[in-house]
Amino acid sequence: MSLQESLELLTRGTEDVIKLEELEKKLKKGKPLHIKAGFDPTAPDLHIGHTVLINKMAQFQQLGHNVTFLIGDFTGMIGDPTGKNVTRKTLTREQVNENALTYQQQIFKILDKDKTTIAFNSTWMNKMSSADMIDLASRYTVARMLERDDFSKRFGSQQPIAIHEFMYPLVQGYDSVAMKADVELGGTDQTFNLLMGRNLQSQFGQEPQVVMTMPLLEGLDGVQKMSKSLGNYIGIEDKPNDMFGKIMSISDDLMWRYFDLLSFKTNAEISKLKQEMKEGKNPRDVKFVLGLEIVERFHDKLAAEEALNGFKNQFQKGAIPKDIPILDIETENGEIGLALLLKNAGLCVSTSDAMRMVKQNAVSINGEKVSDPKQLFKSGTQAVFQVGKRKFAQITVK
Repeated sequence: MSLQESLELLTRGTEDVIKLEELEKKLKKGKPLHIKAGFDPTAPDLHIGHTVLINKMAQFQQLGHNVTFLIGDFTGMIGDPTGKNVTRKTLTREQVNENALTYQQQIFKILDKDKTTIAFNSTWMNKMSSADMIDLASRYTVARMLERDDFSKRFGSQQPIAIHEFMYPLVQGYDSVAMKADVELGGTDQTFNLLMGRNLQSQFGQEPQVVMTMPLLEGLDGVQKMSKSLGNYIGIEDKPNDMFGKIMSISDDLMWRYFDLLSFKTNAEISKLKQEMKEGKNPRDVKFVLGLEIVERFHDKLAAEEALNGFKNQFQKGAIPKDIPILDIETENGEIGLALLLKNAGLCVSTSDAMRMVKQNAVSINGEKVSDPKQLFKSGTQAVFQVGKRKFAQITVK
């Protein structure tokens, strides 16, 4: 692959590269670069939004560069203040270790295990003396720290900022010094922390790392960033049929965003798919290509093909899945409204969500669309309820 082709691949989907000319200069040396991406083990599972960075690491890896998946077991106990309007609760060592173990199992669905280094920032941070930490803290001013958007907002609204929170970007920046990183990858929300690495490397006499920021992947709704708390996520541990169905539920416009950030297809291959769609190819069939690739990555080829066939049988032929949940929903006075029933059954996240789905003509009972979110169901009612294309439950009202 030529230098230009390498740059096009590595910068595809990026929000910003600081600085592009420095990346080109580093690549021209012809030596493997040291690529770093850090993940604080603050939750036990990863979703495909997290894999945007990991995919970019895999692309560097494919070009022969050295990739380090940095687990922030030290920073994780501080708590990243990014985007927070209150001080985060610190994690225990036990929580961090448990989550870190899960990460190590999940990332090798994408990265080459034999060519990936896993590091923990406690390795060097635990060796720091009090004097070393004071020296690190002396290398940045409070005024500059308060330029950070979330800190400035909290300071302006008189929300507390704990002193240890100022240490988070300093420690993340020092990680780059300790690792002698050539490139650091991170989300757009991490720009301040990533630039701290460049700043500290210069102070420690190192060549500053290139910062590559990746956009935060939108969830299935195409609006909010992917998040488990919002229910708009695709978990990398999701079952093949669920994963495939979720991918098929995204909009046609969002599909191309997912291709750019999640697919390993070349730019030429993606351009060809776009051209085919312009020439009349059904967007659904293009989405099949994306679904097959993602499911195969996290499961295998057979599982992906079975998920595709299952989707066709279920949604193109109108079939109801065989393994839908069977639920009993309790009432207080012998009857229950549709919106509350859907919420209690877990088919909608809230009654307002249920009402919205009904208004969007996305709720069916025994295959028939319903239009009244206040429709009442009495004890003894038994039916198959469907929300959207993927959520089913056989419900008995008690």
